[in-house]
Amino acid sequence: MANFISGPIKYFLRRISRIYLGIVCAREHRRQVHAPNERTVEYRFVFDTLLRLAPRSVLDVGPGNSSLPHLMSICGFVVTALDNIRDYWQGSMFNRHFHVVDGDILAPRLDRKFELITCISVLEHIEDHNLAMRNMLGLLEPGGHIALTVPYSEDRFVENVYALPGAGFGKDVSYICRVFSRKEVDAWLSSNNAALVDQEYWKVYTGELHTFGQSIFPVEKNAVSSLHHLSCLLIKKP
Repeated sequence: MANFISGPIKYFLRRISRIYLGIVCAREHRRQVHAPNERTVEYRFVFDTLLRLAPRSVLDVGPGNSSLPHLMSICGFVVTALDNIRDYWQGSMFNRHFHVVDGDILAPRLDRKFELITCISVLEHIEDHNLAMRNMLGLLEPGGHIALTVPYSEDRFVENVYALPGAGFGKDVSYICRVFSRKEVDAWLSSNNAALVDQEYWKVYTGELHTFGQSIFPVEKNAVSSLHHLSCLLIKKP
């Protein structure tokens, strides 16, 4: 479409968009609050994985309006971002950092496969997590990997932690938030003939489950036998 717009109109549109984005960025800068969270761990896991595997192609599932796909792109990786804009976000989401393909990981229509898929704090909000995992593995090249982060408790699965008494937040949102356990991870692996390459466990709150108690920072890397709320997993397709 841009090829059909004359030079003066392009210049005018660029000027207007820059002015508007400048206002938005300035407002966001003024509204910053000091509230570090688990994204520091999750993004560190993603970039450690990129450094370790050096994939040629990356699919980021469910970026929302985050800058993660853009950050991976400026590091030199060829990135595709996929999110269910029309249904999950009801058409209201726009990512100003990177182009996001409107699509559902439960019924993906991508015409290519990838060496790495990143799925950062997304799977817990998807109704059919088993189908989502199967489809993500199906979008991988042979020997490809998924870098996944989810709320996690080794021995306890929770269908919707937001609905539990004592949840620190989430009661008024329209989507669920699962806490996964070893049982679900084992099922993902066995049903798709996949392998768990690495798994980390992180303590993010003072309470028993994700969102319970007070958030802590720095978050603490723990053993599986100690209190944890978040897990970072690297899964390999055969």
